[in-house]
Amino acid sequence: MKNSLIIALDFTGKEEVNRFLSKFNDEQLFLKVGMELFYQEGPRIVQELKEKGHQIFLDLKLHDIPNTVGKAMERLARLQIDLVNVHAAGGKEMMERALAGLEAGTSSGQKRPHLIGVTQLTSTSEEQMQKEQLITASLKESVLQYASLTKEAGLDGVVCSAYESEEIKKLLGSEFLTVTPGIRTAADEQGDQKRIATPAFAKEAGASAIVVGRSITNDPNPLEKYKQMKSQWEGVLQ
Repeated sequence: MKNSLIIALDFTGKEEVNRFLSKFNDEQLFLKVGMELFYQEGPRIVQELKEKGHQIFLDLKLHDIPNTVGKAMERLARLQIDLVNVHAAGGKEMMERALAGLEAGTSSGQKRPHLIGVTQLTSTSEEQMQKEQLITASLKESVLQYASLTKEAGLDGVVCSAYESEEIKKLLGSEFLTVTPGIRTAADEQGDQKRIATPAFAKEAGASAIVVGRSITNDPNPLEKYKQMKSQWEGVLQ
């Protein structure tokens, strides 16, 4: 999954998803199914997208007691997704149980889905974190702490902003995955994200994968916008 551009399917239902994907012909994509779409359509939407040959990041950000998260992951593994996540704030034991659940639910001969931990949301500013979460450290220190805890738990990587990717790689190794949402082109609106970055910046910061949503899904020509951002991400000059 390294060097992937993941498109966030931030749609309300299957009909919208199908209309969007019809514009991509037979292109094989890496797609993010989040809470809104999964809760509306259920596991079947994942199965249908997998049947079309797409890779899937199931973005549910699980955060509950260890036993519950472990059992949930065991069932999610049966969907043969490629990537799934939990909130690192749930703690080391919760993340360990999540990993054990994924391993238990993965069929013999199949590859276990990658599991990553959410550090701080890219919609969260340092001021918000300190005031609302009562974390007195800097935002960067908080992200690095969560990333370190995630690696200790045996997970494959983290969700972080592109601004923390380089330091995480230095601290935890180049093989530790950094998946970076909040990706926009310079001309796009910021929206509700605080720590946004361009594909080129994320590449320079050593991100393993980028997640792009509205910059592609809201574009009048999403296929061309996808190709443009993919070229920037892969370092091909336009």
